[in-house]
This record gives sequence, structure tokens and C-alpha cells, in this order.
Amino acid sequence: MAVVDTKRHNMPTQSAEQRINNFDEVALGYTPALAAAEAERCLGCKNAPCMKGCPVGVHIPDFIARIKDGNMQGAIDIIKKDNNLPAICGRVCPQENQCEKFCVRKVKLGGSVAIGNLERYTADWAMDHGVTASHCQPKNGMRVAIVGSGPASLSCAGDLARAGVDVTVFEALHKAGGVLVYGIPEFRLPKALVQKEIDGVLALGVKIVTNVVIGKTLFIDELLDQYDAVFIGSGAGLPSFLRIKGENLNGVYSANEYLTRLNLMKAYKPDAVTPVLKGKKVVVVGAGNVAMDSARTARRLGAEVHLVYRRSRAEMPARAEEIEHAEEEGIIFDLLVNPVEILGSDGSVSGMRCVRMRLGEPDASGRQSPIAIDGSEFEIACDEVIVALGTTPNPIIKNSMPELATSRKGTIEADECGRTNIDRLYAGGDAMTGAATVILAMGAGKRSAQAILNDYNARK
Repeated sequence: MAVVDTKRHNMPTQSAEQRINNFDEVALGYTPALAAAEAERCLGCKNAPCMKGCPVGVHIPDFIARIKDGNMQGAIDIIKKDNNLPAICGRVCPQENQCEKFCVRKVKLGGSVAIGNLERYTADWAMDHGVTASHCQPKNGMRVAIVGSGPASLSCAGDLARAGVDVTVFEALHKAGGVLVYGIPEFRLPKALVQKEIDGVLALGVKIVTNVVIGKTLFIDELLDQYDAVFIGSGAGLPSFLRIKGENLNGVYSANEYLTRLNLMKAYKPDAVTPVLKGKKVVVVGAGNVAMDSARTARRLGAEVHLVYRRSRAEMPARAEEIEHAEEEGIIFDLLVNPVEILGSDGSVSGMRCVRMRLGEPDASGRQSPIAIDGSEFEIACDEVIVALGTTPNPIIKNSMPELATSRKGTIEADECGRTNIDRLYAGGDAMTGAATVILAMGAGKRSAQAILNDYNARK
């Protein structure tokens, strides 16, 4: 009987010294030997506590058992039943707060099984071996329009197509993928891989129409006239700002604009014609995954990068892995610091005035409220500022359809299955929740797909 390592097998990565000089993927993936060794750590729990942390309900012990048996086709078949984008999820999902959080090995048995790494390994194996789309049911005559082509929409589209629905996706930009192509950097999520995942959804018969802005080019009412149901998965692309003096200076970017220029428009390539400032000393404001992505991107463009955050390291909302990678790459964390003014010279950024903070009583979210320390102001010299304070939904759809119920923050109001206040109109992902994770958006897309099918059958 083989001896099983109790300690988790981490994925090999590029060294920090290497990766700050390129935009290649940081994590290098498991070898077959590493994948087999990590799969052996899975205890195959009958009650599968890991599954309750998976927003799309992947049968985790079952696919890992197939890896143990060397049955990779069986492993990908199990994953694909519930997850339309496994190569993406294996790379960017916060498994430590989802499936791996509930693994019985987490505390005393060498650490959680590396479920995300094994999902990535399986999905990459399928791509490398040309595994095609899973079986679809015969067309049932139903037609559904989907707004946006990010993770919620792709998940919804894939599930509906497998059920025999004729699905058309409308995308505002010239390229499908939503936040997967414009928001997440190449070194975390290669765009060629995203396209392969989208090709897998297209292989199910889904049609994607680009350069169509719903609320401008076409309206929701028109789609409801032409289709049996409409799903809105248009994401949250409207950035938040600091609202302080100097924010209109040249050299101030929202993280959304900065990452879109670099990722979708390829400004990181030496021969790119996309205009983007490559600052020598960059300040990133925020501490979520988008802030880490922005800081690490600026670092790769040659900048000294400071990350300013008004709370402590313990409160940083980014994934632990992203924080660690940022530190390894030389990002300087200026914690318990808050910007009060962006300074300028001749219309461009020259620095940032900040104040030091201390943590007081917990706020409504349960985190300790930051309080400014009197007399603690200081300045940071910089020539570029990137504001990464979150996003809200673009108001185009809301403004074009006033009868659609929305929240004060502009998110679409819907029930747990995505049903809005308008018959046959559904919503999910960041358009409904505000900025969240890829996998939570995918879970919302799956729930809406099932609700669309159930409601359509009930009307027949």
C-alpha cells in the first residue's frame, strides 16, 4: 500500500525575480506526478463537506477519485457537468474561502486538499487533449437572450445550451469574456486560455454577438419581444473614486480603465499602440484583488509601487495568495494610511498627501473603523495613481428601463434565482450583487438558467 504524504503539494511558480520582468503565468501548474500525489491526499469523504463551499456544486471527491484512478476523461466529465469554465476557476477562484475552507484536512492533516489546483490540472489536461463539448439535449424550441459575456452569462448560456435552448449572447465590447478578458491580468489568467473556454461554450451551439450595447443599440423590451426569456449578466463596470482634490489630474486612473488598457487592449506588449502611462513611482489605492492586479501589473512595467490601504494587513480583502505574491514581487504596503489629496504639477500627478490611521470600533460590516490620527499628514512622491476601490453596475440598462427595480447602488434587484420584477427577465452576477468573485457570478448564472427552464416549462 502506497504511503500518502499528509502535507499539501503546492504548485510550482516562477520566481519573483523572473516574473516581475514578464507577463507570463506565475503559477506553472502541476506535473502528472504532483497531481497524482495531491489527489491521493483526498479522503473521499462520503458527506463531501468541500462541496458545500462550491457555488456551482462540483462533485469534488468524485472528480479527484478519477484522477487517482488515472481516468482523466472521467474527471473532466464530472467537473463539466456543473462548471462550464473549470480552467478559469482553477486559477482565479478563492478556494481558500470556499471548497478548501471545509476540507477535513485543513487544520491538522497537512492542509486542505488543493482542490483548485487539481481542477486546473484536469481542465488543462482536457484542453491539451482536445476534449470537446459535452452532450446537449435536442433543441426544444426555446430561445433566450443573454446580456454580457462574463462568467455569469457564460455559465447561464452553457447550462441552457446543454438543455436544448437556442442561446444568443450580446456583448458590448469587441471581444467576449467580460472581466475575464479586461480585468484579470495575463500573468494570472492567460487570455488564450479564456478564449479556449469561450470556444467550449460556443461548441455547445451558443451564439455571441459583439459590439452591441444593450440600452443603446438594442433595448431589453426588444429582446423580450423576440426571446422567451432574457438574462442580464452585464457585470459591474462603473468604477468608484476617492472624491478628493486632484483626482482629475493627468496620471490618475481607475483600476478598471488601467487594467482594460493593459489586458484587453494589450498595452503591456512592447509594440502596443494603446496609450497608457508607465509611471516610475505608482501609488495604488485599495487592497482587494483588483488592487493587487493593478499593483503587480505596474511593477511589471518597471515601476516602484506603493499600495495604500486605510486598514491593517489583517483586513485586506484580497486573496492570501495574491497578497503574498505582491509582497514577493516588491510591492510596498503602506498600511493604516488614507489619501486626502492628490498633488499635481503642470496638470499631472506629482504626489499624494496622506494621513495615518488607527483602528477604532467595528463598523456595520464587522471590521474596525479606521480613524484619522491628528497631525499625522505626510506626502508620497509619485507620478501615477491607480484607484482600486470597487465598482458598481453601469447605469445604461437601468436608465433605459426605469421600470426595472434596482437598489440605491444601482444593482438589479432579483430573488435568489435571478427573477426580477419584470416577467421573463432575470439577472445575476455582479449586475445583481455588485463586484464579487468569478465563481459566485457563475453560481448565479447556473441558478438563473434553472429558473428560466423551470418557468418556461411551467408556462407551457
